[in-house]
Amino acid sequence: MPELRKDPILGRWVIIASERAKELDNFECPAVAPSPLKECIFCKGNEHKVFPETFSLKDERQDWRVRVVSSQDSFLQLEGEPWKKGKGPYDFINAIGSHEVIIESPDHVENMADLTEKQITDVFSTYRQRIKELEKNQDLRYVLIFKNYKKGAGGGEIKHTHSQLLATPVNLKRVKEELEGAKFYFKCHERCGFCDMIRQEVGTAQRVVLDEGGFLALVPFASRFPFEVWVMPVTHSPDFYAMSDDQTANLAKVMKKVLLKIKVLLGDPPYNYIIHTAPFRRPYPGYWSTIDEDYHWHIEIVPRLTQVAGFEWGTGFYICPSLPEEAAKYLKETKV
Repeated sequence: MPELRKDPILGRWVIIASERAKELDNFECPAVAPSPLKECIFCKGNEHKVFPETFSLKDERQDWRVRVVSSQDSFLQLEGEPWKKGKGPYDFINAIGSHEVIIESPDHVENMADLTEKQITDVFSTYRQRIKELEKNQDLRYVLIFKNYKKGAGGGEIKHTHSQLLATPVNLKRVKEELEGAKFYFKCHERCGFCDMIRQEVGTAQRVVLDEGGFLALVPFASRFPFEVWVMPVTHSPDFYAMSDDQTANLAKVMKKVLLKIKVLLGDPPYNYIIHTAPFRRPYPGYWSTIDEDYHWHIEIVPRLTQVAGFEWGTGFYICPSLPEEAAKYLKETKV
């Protein structure tokens, strides 16, 4: 019998279609023979073949470990004066912002799961530094960081492990929905909904994949996709970039384990991850003062094992053909 499950923050319903549940083998991605390696413009030695460098993290010999460059497909520019205008019911704003690519290693590695913990720590440290730098620009409201691994997750032709950053002058629709949901939960309960979720999941342990180093990895109760995993700090914090260096290293350790578990269990599937963090605090009409208390940053990891189709687009419901509790059990038991 299928279940309808409700996300406690967004109020979003999903259908857990247990009668459609697949055997684990049916979720595994078939092995694909590696294609001949073409020259990779992200590898060390090809720095001149990409757009200008924005930032780099270097070792003691001044060789780069992580490199940030402007995206060649960027439609956002930091230069120029911001303006807003309207025409009848339609609003316009010029495309102030930044689109950057984070090249995560000088060596040709494809999956972040195969980087070392130290390398992943460097990547997350770079994220933090870029967000802190972009916050200084008063025209920007939000920084979104995401990864598309493989073509099935929106990745392009470049297979070298990388992620992307978008800084925008507006808060994104999905961000607003989550902020409003967190605010409403806080108003009703006078507690952070994410913190309540963490206490519930730790208490039952039904959907916990990892709990270590101050971070919890769990399969959400109302999973939209099979083997979806959220990683969040156990201690309340609205801002990803506010982590300490030690916390960043602990997060890298947890992320490596989770990504390796997904790779081993599911046959190296395409995946996305998105960092959900609070917007910059730019007081304006309608701004509320409880974001520090009601919002909790987290990372959502989504293996791309199913496709969103007409039903999902038309109804807003997601159909997940696997029980979150079973997915968590499989992931927890996978040795890496």
